Amino acid sequence: METEMDLHPTALADADGQNADAAAAHFLSTFLNKTLHLHITDGRMFVGQLKCTDNARNIILAMTQEYRPPSDADVARAADRHRRAAQAGTVTVDMKKRFVGLVVIPGQHITKMEVEE
Repeated sequence: METEMDLHPTALADADGQNADAAAAHFLSTFLNKTLHLHITDGRMFVGQLKCTDNARNIILAMTQEYRPPSDADVARAADRHRRAAQAGTVTVDMKKRFVGLVVIPGQHITKMEVEE
């Protein structure tokens, strides 16, 4: 006689017999109040303190700085200044930075997460 298994993630257990969700929650709790670098699909990066997450992978950061790539116009202006100054080499344009405070980053847009040590 066959028995159906519930393959929902909450029903799966790891080698220690703990619930997989509980193990994941414990792992994430080690990062609470640590500084995270979150990269998202549109090229921006957010740097802030992890305060909360949920099952949809949404992340709440506090004391957050947003970094975004320079616009095409900013790059063109920098290249023009570089040419006028008759400088050799490549042009470097820094990312734009602004303080955004408390933010919610939708999990579907997160491409990379790094913990600052």
